[in-house]
Amino acid sequence: MAQAPDLQQYAHPEVLVSTEWVDEHKNDPNVKLLEVDVDTSAYDQGHIPGAIGINWKTQLQDQVVRDLAPKEALEELLGRCGVTPDSTIVVYGDNNNWFATWAFWQLKYYGHEDVRVMNGGRAKWVAEGRELTTETPQVTPTEYRFRGAGDESIRAYREDVLNALREHSAGLVDVRSPKEYSGELLAPEGIPQEGAQRGGHIPGAVNVPWSQAVNEDGTFKSADELRQLYQSKGITPDKEAIAYCRIGERSSHTWFVLKYLLGYPDVRNYDGSWTEWGSAVRVPVER
Repeated sequence: MAQAPDLQQYAHPEVLVSTEWVDEHKNDPNVKLLEVDVDTSAYDQGHIPGAIGINWKTQLQDQVVRDLAPKEALEELLGRCGVTPDSTIVVYGDNNNWFATWAFWQLKYYGHEDVRVMNGGRAKWVAEGRELTTETPQVTPTEYRFRGAGDESIRAYREDVLNALREHSAGLVDVRSPKEYSGELLAPEGIPQEGAQRGGHIPGAVNVPWSQAVNEDGTFKSADELRQLYQSKGITPDKEAIAYCRIGERSSHTWFVLKYLLGYPDVRNYDGSWTEWGSAVRVPVER
C-alpha cells in the first residue's frame, strides 16, 4: 500500500482520518460510519463493514421545499443509525467524497461536534483491497437530538452573495467545471442539462474546479499545494470566502478544504448555487 499522507500538515487534522484509521476503528461502538454516494446504488454493491448508507436525494434534503433536510428529520435519521451526540461520525463516499462532504457540512451546520471525513473515500478503500460487505449492520436506535441551532456562519444565501458583490467583501469561488463556469453547460457533462434558466457564473467569481483539490487516489492534496491553488486565484484567508457550484455538494467539498484543511476563518457554502442564481430574476450573470 502507498504511504498514507501526513494529516498533521492541515490546519484541523482532527477532521480527516485515513483508511487505516477507519479499518482499525470500524468495530468501535462510538464510531459511526456513514456512506454517502453520488450513485445511491453503490452502497448495496459493497461497503465498509459497519457502515450505513445515506441517500442524499431522499434523506439529506427536504422533499417539498428547496432546502436541507429539516433538523427534526435529520435527528430521526441519525437516531435510526444509532448515533448519539457523543458519537464520532465518519463520512465517506464515491467521487472523491462529493456528497460525503455535503453530509459533513450539514452535520456541522446543525451542530454535531465530532464529524470526520475518510481521506480518499470509497475509491481509496477499494483500491487498497480492504474488506467490503453487502450486509446491512444491525444497530440499536437512539433518541438523537442536536445540541445546537443552525450555524448560519457557514451557510450563504442569495442575499448574502448580492451584498458581497455590492460591497466587494468576499472572494467567490465557482467550483464547477470550466464549461459550466463559461455558460456552455448548465450541469456537469453526462448529467441532464437542467436546473437553471441561464448559464454563466456570478460576476467576479474565480473558477477553481473542486477536482483540483484532490490527488489521483482521491486523497486531498498537500496543504502547501492547496494554499497555492487558492491563493493564486485571489482566494486568501484575510477575507470572507463563499463557494458555490450547481446544487451545493461540490462547493461543500471546497468549503471543507478552505475551512478545515487550510484554516480560513470565514468560509461559507452557498448551497442555493447555480440552480438558484441562474434562474433568479434580475441577478447579474457573467460569461
